[in-house]
Amino acid sequence: MNGTFADYQELYNLLQSGKTSMDIKTLSKIHSRIITFSYGTSPSLMASLMLKYVHCNCRSIVYKVIDQVFCWSTDLVELNLIIDKLMRMENYRVAKMVFNKMPARDVVTWNTMIGGYVRKARFEEALGLFRFMNKSNVEPDKFTFASVINGCAKLGALKHAQWVHELLIEKRIELNFILSSALIDMYSKCGKIQTAKEIFDGVQRNNVCIWNAMISGLAVHGLALDAIKVFTKMEVENVLPDSITFLGILTACSHCGLVKEGRKYFDLMRSRYSVQPHIEHYGAMVDLLGRAGLLEEAFAMIKSMPMEPDVVIWRALLGACRTYKKPELGEAAMANISRLRSGDYVLLSNIYCSQKRWDSAQGVWEMMKKKGVHKVRGKSCFEWAGFLHPFKAGDRSHPETEAIYKMLEGLIQRTKLAGYVPTTDLVTMDVSEEEKEGNLYHHSEKLALAYGILKTTSGAEVRISKNLRICYDCHNWIKMVSRLLSRVIIVRDRIRFHRFENGLCSCGDYCIRRNLLRLSLWNWELPKFAISEQNYMRWFLLECMYEMLLCGTQRWEAVLEKRDLGRYETFLSYTDRLNVEPDKIIFASVNLVQDLEFLIMLSGQWVNELLLGKGLD
Repeated sequence: MNGTFADYQELYNLLQSGKTSMDIKTLSKIHSRIITFSYGTSPSLMASLMLKYVHCNCRSIVYKVIDQVFCWSTDLVELNLIIDKLMRMENYRVAKMVFNKMPARDVVTWNTMIGGYVRKARFEEALGLFRFMNKSNVEPDKFTFASVINGCAKLGALKHAQWVHELLIEKRIELNFILSSALIDMYSKCGKIQTAKEIFDGVQRNNVCIWNAMISGLAVHGLALDAIKVFTKMEVENVLPDSITFLGILTACSHCGLVKEGRKYFDLMRSRYSVQPHIEHYGAMVDLLGRAGLLEEAFAMIKSMPMEPDVVIWRALLGACRTYKKPELGEAAMANISRLRSGDYVLLSNIYCSQKRWDSAQGVWEMMKKKGVHKVRGKSCFEWAGFLHPFKAGDRSHPETEAIYKMLEGLIQRTKLAGYVPTTDLVTMDVSEEEKEGNLYHHSEKLALAYGILKTTSGAEVRISKNLRICYDCHNWIKMVSRLLSRVIIVRDRIRFHRFENGLCSCGDYCIRRNLLRLSLWNWELPKFAISEQNYMRWFLLECMYEMLLCGTQRWEAVLEKRDLGRYETFLSYTDRLNVEPDKIIFASVNLVQDLEFLIMLSGQWVNELLLGKGLD
C-alpha cells in the first residue's frame, strides 16, 4: 500500500466519527483519499464507507463502491471480512449485495452471513440462506450447524429443528460439546423436552455447557425437580457447576415456587463452589421471592445487593406487585427504572385497575400517550406448512378468518357447557361484564389455537408460541380444551413452556397459584395473606383437588405418573408432611363433583383457616 498507518487510522477515524451524519461532499473526499492511498481492499474502510453512503441515501454510489471492490480484489478472505464488517454494522442489505456479487463462496462466506443473521435475531432469513447453501456445492460444517441450530432454538420452529437435525446426521457431522448443548437447547425451546433428555443421555457429558443446557431446558418447562436431579448427577460425575448452572437452577425454582430450594442453592453457590452471584442470580432470586408473594423480602434483597440493580430486577418486582396488588411498592419499582418501556406502564396501570382505581390507571395511560409510548401487543403464532401464522387479539387479517372465528365460537360454547367461566377480573377496563367477556374470547392464544385445531387432524398435537406471558383466562380455557378434545397443546410463552393434556398443565398451575390471591378460583376476595412454606403446601393440595374435579381422579393420577412424576411425588410428600391422608383428598374430589365450597370445608379445618385468614403462620 502507498499510504502509511497514520493515513489509514485517520481515514478510519473520520468514517467512524459522527456515526450516521456526514454530508456527501465530505464523504466523497474521504472516498477519494481511500483510492489515492490504495486502501480499496481494506475491509474495515470499505464496509464503513458503504454504510456512510447508505445513511446519505446514495444507494447508486453504494453499488459503484461494491463494483470497485470487486475490480480491486476477488480474494475470498478480504471479501469475507467485508461481509463480516457489514453484518456487524447491521448493514444486512449491502452485505447481501456483496454476497450475491461474489463469483465464488466458501464455507466461511456462508457461515458469516448465516451467523450474522442469527446474532441479530433474523432467524427466518438465516434458515432461508441455509436452505440456499444446501443447494450449492459448499458443504456446511460444525460452525454452520451451530448457528442454524441456535436460530431454530430462538425461533421455536419444531419442523425446521427436526429437518436441521436430520441433515446433521446425514452429513455425518461429529458432535462436540458445542453442538451437543445446542441440540439440547434447541429441542428444549421447541417444546420437545423428552428428545432433549434423550440427546443428553446419549452424548459425552464432560463439559459443563451440556449440563447447563439440560438444566436450563428443564427450567423453562417447569420441571424443577428434574433439574435438581440433573444437578445432583452432575456432582456425582465430578463436573463442576458454574454461574450459568446456578442461574438455571434458580430459574427452575422460580418457575415452580420452590422458595426453600432456591435459597439453598443461592447460598450453596458461594459456600461450596465459591461462585460469586452475578446480577442475573440476584434477579432470579427477586423473581422467585416476588412470584411467591414475598415482596418485602424481595425488596430487601434488592437493597442489599452488592451491585446496582438493573431494570430487569426492578421489572421482576413490578410484575410481582401487579400480581399481589401492591401499588405503593410498584410505584417505587417504577421510579427506579430509568428507561420505562410500555410493559412497565401497563403493569402499573393494571395494579391500579385491579383495585378499581380508574383515575390513577387513566393517568398512567395519559402519561404513555404524552411520551409517545405504545403498548406492545400480544402476538401468538401457529406453525403450519412451513410458515408461522401470527395472530393478535381480535385479529381479522388472516385469509381464513371466517373459519377461524367459527371454530373459536364452537370451542367457547363447548367449554362453557363444561364449566368454563371467563375471568373478567383480568380485563383492566371500566366496561360491562359482557364487553369484558368479548375481550377475553378473542385473545391471540385462543385465535391461534382455533386455527391449529382447524388445520390439524383429530388428536394431533398443537403448538403455539406467544411473545408475552400466557394470560390466566387463556390458561384455564386451554386446559379445558385439551380435555374436551383429547389433545396435547403446547404453548411457549415469553417465560416458559406449558404442556396441556387431559385438563392439566405441566406448569403445575403455578400461574394459578400466583393468581389465587388476586382472583381466587371461587371469586372470593381473600384477606391479606403471608405465604409460608406450610401455607404453600396447603395451596398445592387445594389445587390438586381442583384438578381432580376437572379431569377425574383416575385420569389425574395416570397423567401425573406418566407425564409429571415430580408433581405426583410432591403431592404424596406434602400430604405426609401435613398429616393429611391422600385417600381423603381423592375421596372428597370424587364425591363432591361440582360443590367447590363444600369440598373446601371438608378438606380440613386448615383450609378454612387459610381462606379466612385465621391462624396464618
